[in-house]
Amino acid sequence: MNVNKSIVLSLGLFIGALGVQAQDNLINSIKGNASENSKAAFQFTDVINLENTPIRDQGSTGTCWSYSGNSFLESEMIRMGKAPVEISQIYTARQTYIEKAKNYVRLHGDQAQGEGGQVHDVLTIFKKYGAVPKEVYSGLQEGQTRNNFGEMTPILHNMTENVAKSIKPNPHWLQAYTGVLDAYLGKVPENFNYQGKNYTPRTFADQVIGIKPVDYVAISSFEAYPYYESFVLLIPDNWSFESFHNVQINDLTDIIDQALSKGFTVAWATDVSEKSFSWRNGVAYVPEKAVESMSASEQAEMFNGPKAEPTITPAQRQAAFDDYSTTDDHGMHIVGMVKDQNGKEYYTVKNSWGESNDYKGYMYVTKEFVRYKTISLLLHKDGIGNAMKKKLSI
Repeated sequence: MNVNKSIVLSLGLFIGALGVQAQDNLINSIKGNASENSKAAFQFTDVINLENTPIRDQGSTGTCWSYSGNSFLESEMIRMGKAPVEISQIYTARQTYIEKAKNYVRLHGDQAQGEGGQVHDVLTIFKKYGAVPKEVYSGLQEGQTRNNFGEMTPILHNMTENVAKSIKPNPHWLQAYTGVLDAYLGKVPENFNYQGKNYTPRTFADQVIGIKPVDYVAISSFEAYPYYESFVLLIPDNWSFESFHNVQINDLTDIIDQALSKGFTVAWATDVSEKSFSWRNGVAYVPEKAVESMSASEQAEMFNGPKAEPTITPAQRQAAFDDYSTTDDHGMHIVGMVKDQNGKEYYTVKNSWGESNDYKGYMYVTKEFVRYKTISLLLHKDGIGNAMKKKLSI
């Protein structure tokens, strides 16, 4: 079953305007979270600064999970003494969309669609499909400099919705679906040359990147499940129904601290749609006073220097997840730790929205924010302390 590229592109012009880029909407929704003199009011000093690759821009796509997950793998290459390579984030996303579409149809459409995913999807795809360097597969059409899935995504969703409604799906539907991906992102090369050697996605993943997916551990914390056991995280983007190790709320930051001290970075899925998360100022924390009850002058000063925070309880964390105050809307990469002028510790977080904020693409996030708003962590098992490994039976 051949897919005519001109038909695909024409269809995209018709329904592309209906596609809504959730990530663009997210960024726009928090543009006002800023103070005028924030950077001058903070004095950050490095405590741990682990090497990582340059800041990237995910464009108008919901692929933060792929950017953060692959940034994490690039830092793993550095940790292992390898020369890092920019891994194609769009290759990972493309193969994830194929696997997600299969599940969607098998579940008769009773599953969320979308461009989103979880950072562990990077490992799932690495294990099944391998990886390629970005220079080989960028997903950009001729003349494009920035990825934009605005036309492609609604076409893909429309296809799978119609297939899922079928009495008996046509066995060629996946070929048609893949044809749309080929039209917009380009075909994946079966073989390619990189630095004078020929590779397939499988051999490149194994021989150049060289990580072992089995060595990585997914962590979360919810009061609704038994601690130190595994559970399936019930969020729409966990389309593959992966299990996570459930730890207590303070374990989240203890695990990160232990990993960073041992030279391991951490991939982080979280909620950034908060009034106390400022992308522009590069700071996130938990305010003592509800933002809605603050005066206009208090809100204007929210990010001008260090602020006191409450202590978040497990019950508050669970309640925020259950009433949708905490949502799974962004993935980033924790690469270090700093202290402010009062000695308070913050995590250094690498984002994938370009370099347009006060800290050229990085953010400083308090531990209380991480305890409150974390959806999940992903890290190498050797970054976890022996006592916690024992509790988790790792």
